[in-house]
Parts: sequence; structure tokens; C-alpha cells
Amino acid sequence: MTTTAGQRLVYDLDREEWHALLASWGEPAFRARQIWEWLYHHLETDFEAMHNVPRALRARLAAHFDPNGLRPLAEWRSSDGQTRKWLFELADGERVESVLMEYTARRTACISVQVGCAFACAFCATGRMGLIRNLTAGEIVAQVLHLERHVRARQAPPSPRGITNVVFMGMGEPLSNYHHTLRAVRVLNDADGFRLGARRMTLSTVGLVPAIYRLAHEPVQVNLAVSLHAPTDDLRTRLVPINATYPLRELMEAVRYYLNHTGRRVTFEYAMIADVNDSPELAATLADLLAGLLVHVNLIPLNPVPGSPWQGSGRERVAAFADVLRRRGIPTTVRVRRGIDIAAGCGQLYAEVERRGRRLPFPGHAAVRGPEMGSGAERR
Repeated sequence: MTTTAGQRLVYDLDREEWHALLASWGEPAFRARQIWEWLYHHLETDFEAMHNVPRALRARLAAHFDPNGLRPLAEWRSSDGQTRKWLFELADGERVESVLMEYTARRTACISVQVGCAFACAFCATGRMGLIRNLTAGEIVAQVLHLERHVRARQAPPSPRGITNVVFMGMGEPLSNYHHTLRAVRVLNDADGFRLGARRMTLSTVGLVPAIYRLAHEPVQVNLAVSLHAPTDDLRTRLVPINATYPLRELMEAVRYYLNHTGRRVTFEYAMIADVNDSPELAATLADLLAGLLVHVNLIPLNPVPGSPWQGSGRERVAAFADVLRRRGIPTTVRVRRGIDIAAGCGQLYAEVERRGRRLPFPGHAAVRGPEMGSGAERR
């Protein structure tokens, strides 16, 4: 995707920056509110469609800003029709993936915050890429808005709200891209814009202890999920190498601090890997680790990653593990597996093309469509 030299992504400005910019252009203050509403309420990506904005200002906006930020290269749809995955190209040619999961009463967007990831969790496809770069706040927000347009367009009659939840659990580590991730949360939460409740957004972390302490003092009430995956240091370091830097004792101290300062429940994500971390004995150890805390455990049968030696635990093994936790008083759920046939599940997100030039579609992926898809963000 190409943009005019010097253009900024339109979503990279927050509301205060729009006010400051337009004031410097000699525009009245209400113009910032108009543009903000067009971007986040109407989800408009064509400056010319902003009919209550003067033509000269529309032209100036078009000269200075890229109103899209993403170019969809491909879209996959799961065989049950409930999960979709997009591969997006960014303005510099890098690529990220986003996932939409639809349930009876909610529609969850799983969003990427980095191109690649530096933390190399043993079972995660994204970690194989290494970290290429952070996404800007605007690039994070643009993913949500693209999925929102898709959901709204499919509803009959069109609905004013499509996505009900956003989880920052796609490619990358949210708390490693702290500034841009929290900035995106604030933009999405803005009461005069997209208006998504902070409690409907969840940040996932592999356990970056300093960032958890910092997050405890943020005024926005976003949820926190910790990717735990093992209740002992030896095993967790094997699966989640950052544990060597921030071992379980330090991580749990940070979680207790977060709980004490926010009063908000912390979710612990636990990928169930056959014959690795799924024994009843480890379940009991996990229960000891979490005893007395305001927490919830989400057990996730590991989704297959091509070339990985890890396999997901069987249904009976997962049920036995969950039973141990519940009997010890630890609230526990088992996540429904989604999007396996399109590599959209936990640990699977990975742009399976070289950052430039490899042919689409990709082998093994179902229901591939290219960038001919229909509205908003695709217009050029």
C-alpha cells in the first residue's frame, strides 16, 4: 500500500490533537468534533463524504492524511462461518492479522499490536517472526474499525453497534507497546467517538512486571489477562522465556498489587498442551498459586501450529484439570476452540507470507478472498 509522502494515518491523532491541529489551521473548534464523529461514529474513510465539512478543509485533510491505514490482502472464513481472519498490509508494506469471532450475544475482535513479537513463547507462531516493529495507535484502531464496518454491513437492518468486545491478543505483546496500545484503548473508549466500554476491552500480557504495576494506575478501566501457561518456574521458563526475567514470584506480586489498586479481576490464560502442562498435579499447583485472589482461569486447548511439536490436550484431560481447579474454589472456564481451519486460534496468528511478495492464497487455508471486499477501508 502506498500513501503520499508526509501523510499521517488519520487515526493516529487523538481528539485533543485534532483540536490543536485545526486551531492551527484557523478552523473553529467544532470542526474537530465533526471530523471525530465522521471517523468514529459514521466510520467514514472518504473525506469527500464528510458533507458538513467545507470543501477546502476536506481537500486539506486529504493532502495531509491517509484515511485508511490498512489494505486487506486476504480474508478467511471458518467452515462454521463464525470466525473470520484478515491479513492486512500496512502503509510501509508490513503485514498483520486480525480475527473476528461471532457468538450468539457478542462479537469479539482479536487485534494485533505489533508486527511479530519479541517474546518467543514456545507454542506461538507469531513468536517465530521476532519483533519487526510496534504498531501505532492508529494502526491498532484501524483494525477494530475495519472489523466493525464488516459487522455492520452484514446486519439487516444495519446496526449502530457491531463489535461488542475487543481483545488485544493478536500478534504482539500489548504491554511491550504500552504507549500506543493504551492510546488506542482511550480512543476506542471515547464517549464522543467509538464509545466501546473499557470493561469490554482486554489487554493480554506474557507477564511484563513493570508494565503491570504501571497499568494498575491507569485511569481507564481496561481488563487484564496474564498468559500464564504453567504454575512452576522451570516449566514456565520453558514455555514462556520471559519468565527467566520475571519469575512467578515477581509476577504474582505484581498481580496482587494490580488487584489491590484496581479491584478488577485478573484472568489467567492457560494453554493446555498434551503431556506438558496438563496433569492433575500441575492443576493443584496452579490452585495453590492463585488461592485467595480475585482471578479467573481460562483453559485453552492448544490449537495446532504447523511445524510445532506441541499438541493440544484432549477433552477428558482438560475436563479433569478444570475439575481440580473448581474443587479448589478457582473460577474456571474452558475456551471454545474457534477458527482452527483458518489458523485463527490461540498461538496461530502469523502472516504466512514474506513481508513482501509471496503468492496468495496460502496452502491449507479455507475460503480465501482477496482485497476485492466491499466497504469503507478498502476504497482507494
